Amino acid sequence: MSIKGKINKIIDLSVVDGPGNRTSIFLQGCNFNCFYCHNPETIRHCINCMDCISPCPTKSLTNENGIVKWNYKTCINCDECIRVCKHLSSPKIYNWTVEQTVERIKNNMPFIRGITVSGGECTLQYEFLIALFKEVKKLSLTCFVDTNGGICLKNLKQLVDLTDYFMLDIKAFDNDEHIFVTKKKVDIVLENADYLASIDKLFEIRTVTINGMDNKNTVDKITKMLSKYIKQGHKIRYKIIKYRKFGVREEFSKFIAPSEKELEELKSIAIKNGFEDVIIV
Repeated sequence: MSIKGKINKIIDLSVVDGPGNRTSIFLQGCNFNCFYCHNPETIRHCINCMDCISPCPTKSLTNENGIVKWNYKTCINCDECIRVCKHLSSPKIYNWTVEQTVERIKNNMPFIRGITVSGGECTLQYEFLIALFKEVKKLSLTCFVDTNGGICLKNLKQLVDLTDYFMLDIKAFDNDEHIFVTKKKVDIVLENADYLASIDKLFEIRTVTINGMDNKNTVDKITKMLSKYIKQGHKIRYKIIKYRKFGVREEFSKFIAPSEKELEELKSIAIKNGFEDVIIV
């Protein structure tokens, strides 16, 4: 039986999820609970509470033997089901085999250079990723992973070998601050950053910056930690991301982005520590 993945959505053509035009695949489920998450409906799996069925204006959600079934053909993507969900989930999930997913990817050729798998946290479904990447490689496409780094990647050697590059979110360097943002410790994330950089598979580090958090410490410590690999000739981009409230849960929408002056200071810190490719978005 073919392995199935729980897919939240697919963006067929994306230019912001790695180099070139790419098909971006967002898997359901996450081991973090970041307060500023822009797609909190990907955090948990549907518990089939049925609360989303009656609000659906096109009756695209039905109760089939206690399971919420989604008819994507009649769905108008109004997201009313997501708005009423109290469980940080979505009923709009593709339970697709590797073969079904590859067929969708093939529809986008020859307009893409590769695929990027994100989430949620995609490495939670590492068996699906391994099977998918094996097939995608046959199409001469590159495979990127967008991850929060919360799972020890040294234990997933087959996945790492199949992945061309990783894009790693580091929410904070300080452990207490990382717990504040994600509800999880930072140690595994930093271990993964060092590991991926050491094998030259770290394409990009990303940090969301928020006014009032110790952004300077985060950027300074991360870039100093990885500077030895930059000196060895490894190319690692640092993407400094301004906090934006769009998509964030209402109770966390009170936060604001740092000033433009602070963002430029953060960029200068990264450059001073040896990073050449530093961008603010």
